[in-house]
Amino acid sequence: MTLVSDRPGTGAPRPYTFPRIVRRDIAGGRVIAAHLPGQALSVATLLLDGGAGHEPAGREGLASVVAKALEEGTATCDATAYALALEGLGAELSSSADWDTFMVGTSAPAHLLPRALELVAEAARTPALRPADVERVRDDEVTGLKMDWASPGPRADAALRADLFGAGHRYGRPLHGDPTSVAAVTVDDVTAFHSTWLTRPGVLVVVGDLDVLDLDALAATAFAGTTPSGIETTGPLDVPISDTRKIILVDRPGSVQSTLRLGHRAPHRAHPDYVPMTLTGTVLGGAFTSRLNHLIREVRGYTYGIRGDFGLARRFGRLLISAGVQTKFTAPALIDTIGEMSRTQTGGVTEDELAVARSWRAGQLSVEMQTPGAIAGALATLIVHGLPDDYYPHLRESLLSATVDEVSAAAATHLHPRGLTMVVEGDAALIRDDLAATGLGEVVDA
Repeated sequence: MTLVSDRPGTGAPRPYTFPRIVRRDIAGGRVIAAHLPGQALSVATLLLDGGAGHEPAGREGLASVVAKALEEGTATCDATAYALALEGLGAELSSSADWDTFMVGTSAPAHLLPRALELVAEAARTPALRPADVERVRDDEVTGLKMDWASPGPRADAALRADLFGAGHRYGRPLHGDPTSVAAVTVDDVTAFHSTWLTRPGVLVVVGDLDVLDLDALAATAFAGTTPSGIETTGPLDVPISDTRKIILVDRPGSVQSTLRLGHRAPHRAHPDYVPMTLTGTVLGGAFTSRLNHLIREVRGYTYGIRGDFGLARRFGRLLISAGVQTKFTAPALIDTIGEMSRTQTGGVTEDELAVARSWRAGQLSVEMQTPGAIAGALATLIVHGLPDDYYPHLRESLLSATVDEVSAAAATHLHPRGLTMVVEGDAALIRDDLAATGLGEVVDA
């Protein structure tokens, strides 16, 4: 047996061309489409400004309930008839909500896309929203959240988000809510959210062979019966960074490991430093070959894996480092994690590390953009974050050409080890004294 001790080098990047993009204003709405000549499968997605950021306080998770409720039939057919109609086209309804957007879409063979989009528009614009169905969907969501929140992680995530953004701010509460907030959602909440946010035209994203797809007809279907109205736009949030660290302890009696969530605020997705920030995150903790994973997993053996990267939305971002470590190694893992983060901030990255990060990120981008669905997601990113049509070709070039100086400068600017909030979910009776003894920051209970 031969032991390979040297990691294989990266290969030369292969050429990649992002599809041609078409933008048009049609039928009172906006269409953005990507041309895939000869592609048999097509995608159509309605992109609506109805993300979780619009949810009222105490109803976090409302948008997710609405998304699930759209599958329960429309004003003209019940859930069974609706499902059979989609199935007959070889299509399915896809609906979801994130911080910034509400998305409803489908994929189908090109010649069947017009009919499939009719069904999508029917679900989005005139869903049945029968009280019994809405309540059942809500209760199912509550059950799922209760199961999720019984596991390590969600409580730590919620404590970190509340500290970074403030519990009184929507971004300071979980994206999909918690069991209590979702249980509080009423049928009236669902119908009000729908009538406010899902009856606007929005943007229709189409991906497929535009030589056989009629964008005018698709747009007429997608925007029929909608009510155009202005939406007040708000800019990105400031990025305040604390000048002191703190440790928030979430007690989980009897736990055999500690769940770590470390983070601080960061710029929004469209920030000019997006590329060097992305590569900084990759070197630090965003890949299996990262500094954090090498030290905390391979050298120390504290964890099966640790991740750290920037997560960026339209108005805000944050650095997030996540891991689960053996209880007895909780304090050492925190010390080493902050040490590695500090080393990256003050010393920057090396050419060898950056070469791996550049190749992986650019290669990942090319591999991910191989399906109509992935390209539809990329077009949605352009719309949500106000990015130009040539963004993706330039993004790949920027990833491949980023220099050590640029990425090291981003590390110095956007990593803040002295301003970290560290959330530890574990057995407080076993780890509290060890955490206090580290001197990393004040230990407070969640």
